[in-house]
Amino acid sequence: MSDRRDFLKQGLLAGGFLGLQRALGARVRPEGRLCRGYGPLVKDAAGILDLPEGFSYRVISRRGTKMTDGFLVPGQPDGMAAFAGKSGRIILVRNHELGVETNAWGAIPHARKYPEDISCYDAGAESEFVMPGGTTHLIYNPKTEEVEKEYLSLVGTNRNCAGGKTPWGTWITCEEPEFLTEGRGRMHGWCFEVKADSEGVQEAIPMKGLGRFRHEAIAVDPRSKVIFLTEDRHDGLFYRFVPSKEEKDGKLQALALEGISDSRNWSSADFKEGQRVKAKWVDLEDIEAPKDDLRFRGAQAGATVFARGEGCWWGEEGKVWFCCTNGGRRRRGQLFSFQPEGEGGELELFLEPRKSDLLTNGDNLTIARNGDLIIAEDRENEVCSLRGVTSKGQIYTLAKNRLNSSELAGVCFSPDNGILFVNIQNPGLTLAIKGDWSARKSD
Repeated sequence: MSDRRDFLKQGLLAGGFLGLQRALGARVRPEGRLCRGYGPLVKDAAGILDLPEGFSYRVISRRGTKMTDGFLVPGQPDGMAAFAGKSGRIILVRNHELGVETNAWGAIPHARKYPEDISCYDAGAESEFVMPGGTTHLIYNPKTEEVEKEYLSLVGTNRNCAGGKTPWGTWITCEEPEFLTEGRGRMHGWCFEVKADSEGVQEAIPMKGLGRFRHEAIAVDPRSKVIFLTEDRHDGLFYRFVPSKEEKDGKLQALALEGISDSRNWSSADFKEGQRVKAKWVDLEDIEAPKDDLRFRGAQAGATVFARGEGCWWGEEGKVWFCCTNGGRRRRGQLFSFQPEGEGGELELFLEPRKSDLLTNGDNLTIARNGDLIIAEDRENEVCSLRGVTSKGQIYTLAKNRLNSSELAGVCFSPDNGILFVNIQNPGLTLAIKGDWSARKSD
């Protein structure tokens, strides 16, 4: 770790972004350019989260504390989105990546059933534990900096990892089951839509048109309402769901790049950093199959393979940004941007860390008002940070997990972009970060 920290001080990976990319096309970006960002981090006296000077955080939720509805705050908080509520309140919809093996951290620890008036998607058999995954709602008052209400909003699902915010005011939560071939009371591997403005537990209805696989995150094109989806597999695909004109159904497709069947660059750098490649979409069949083979059939039909697609976000410039956690020759991760164009589009490998260790294993991501990408790391057994990527392609550290080696997750801004919310997955904390977001240095 000491060598790694020394390297961080010496330099980092950076390169062109947007306008610079268009001017240079595919090329190797220069190493060693450090962006000051919001300045050096200040060690947190409470030992939870290091932030730049002038920034502060508040822990607004903890696993195991009693919520407004009487249940306990579930553990493993993950993907999250913020919505505008009534009278200036902020509605946070939060995932909980809980499976049978982590049922002790559920809203009812070791539950074999929920109360009869609770709509539970999968209660299992009588001798089994219920599926403890799902979502919770937090009603946050930014003036008092307090959570006024906190309650269950979806229960009985399996490992709700990430998801995505829709333009019509809902959160799509994605299941990422460990094993799709093992059924309990019901099969899993679906997406579910959760209304932001509803109170109490909502009925969990699988969005079967989005396919059955190890879902990670989604992003929605607000113009066409096309939904883009990532898959957290070492040999996963990048998908899109195209709704019909009536929006009652649609078709699921997988991305296929011209001349590149494998984007991972594990054995050879076939996909160069900064390179843009034309894409088309492959129609998929039998998308609800119980065999966990959708990605295999998609690849056989010509779709391109990706290395653990994770965080996914729609940018105002009309692009989809997504991370692949262990892509690249050194498996530090990759950052892609996809530009939809007609029936096809163009994919760019925007970033693939090589010598620098500034950005490693990017997971959840969001976009700040100034256009910076804010990326949460998921580094196994190592310190995880929030990293920023500027419009000039420079990278900076925004925050560091001082508490432990748990991943950071659920990074998202409040509707007015004044508060950044993030989860420390273990021991299950949700934090609200405030600061002068206009103070980022323009190196």
